[in-house]
Amino acid sequence: MVRRALLAGLAAAMLHAQAPPSDQSDKKWYQIVTFNGFLSGSYNWNFNQPADRTNGFHVFDFADRYWKLDVAEAVVQKAASKKGDWGFRVDLEAGQSIPEIEAAYGLFRDPDSGKAGHFDIQQAFVSYVAPIGKGLRFDGGKYVTHMGYEVIDGYDGWNDNATRSFLFGYAIPFTQTGIRISYPFSDKLSAQVHFMDGWDEVTDNNRGKTAGFQVAYTPAPAVILTLNGIYGPEQKEDEHDYRQVWELTALWKASGRFSFGLDTLYGHEAAAVEGYEGREQGDWTGAAGYLHTAVTKKFSLNLRGEVFSDRSGARTGVGQTLKEVTATPEWRIDKHVILRGDVRFDWSDGEVFRKANGYARQQLTAMINLLLVD
Repeated sequence: MVRRALLAGLAAAMLHAQAPPSDQSDKKWYQIVTFNGFLSGSYNWNFNQPADRTNGFHVFDFADRYWKLDVAEAVVQKAASKKGDWGFRVDLEAGQSIPEIEAAYGLFRDPDSGKAGHFDIQQAFVSYVAPIGKGLRFDGGKYVTHMGYEVIDGYDGWNDNATRSFLFGYAIPFTQTGIRISYPFSDKLSAQVHFMDGWDEVTDNNRGKTAGFQVAYTPAPAVILTLNGIYGPEQKEDEHDYRQVWELTALWKASGRFSFGLDTLYGHEAAAVEGYEGREQGDWTGAAGYLHTAVTKKFSLNLRGEVFSDRSGARTGVGQTLKEVTATPEWRIDKHVILRGDVRFDWSDGEVFRKANGYARQQLTAMINLLLVD
């Protein structure tokens, strides 16, 4: 399965202005507002059998030897697809994995304690397509980040791998609160600019603001290239030490059976870590490669390999280089039910993974994941 969310998300700015006109003036509200649902449940097993029953440096699949409702999501929206349209979208979610990790500060995450519960409003924004040129689109509110190759699973898109990469979990934000402005220059080129409070924040932790951008280029129907960036102060009560990430992603659907993906990035933050002579800068780099193979119409095999260097410990809290390889078989039972497995091997150049007694340089995990999509 090619990652529909990436294709749809990056091409959205190109396509919304070209959508065929539709007269909605004579329709009832319930005919133009759509409702969708999504559910994900999983069980994880860590062969290290860590004493704290936690998978080291995994994002949403952090619990070892637990059955979990990762997320139950309800989405209500009115799409804005052509010039002059207005719309909105609200994603409500509850669960034991995703909400407590991606919840934003100041909404369902306490800004002082940093704790979050099992409920979140993942997205809540309004949209308007101004009748300027091909259609200048404005989205204002809380929405998922434009950064990254992988996404937070939802009804309108999920990743080929059941677990998330280190790049997804540690190198970029999950959500943003602010304004997104997008414009389709042509069928091949679109751009976005973002002005926001910061990374994963509804209540800003300082007086500075963060800016971001995305340029998406489709040189051929089966190829999408994107350049992403984000820049701004992210430390509490500090408007001077800036964090920045620059990222290039690529997706190539080679045929109906094979697709390839690539995610590369560089991040830097001033005064990010405590050093011998005060706070020092931190840098992080990473690359991930993806292969999707459709064996049959219902069965596919998805592979990922990745390296994430965090030598200063600015993102993971430990100076290290993390690597992983993941294999994810997927069985599409029908259009609403997807069953996935996930076998993943992680390793580091330091002893950072918990085991039954002490620490190790590696960990092997297995996961079963069920998706219900409507």
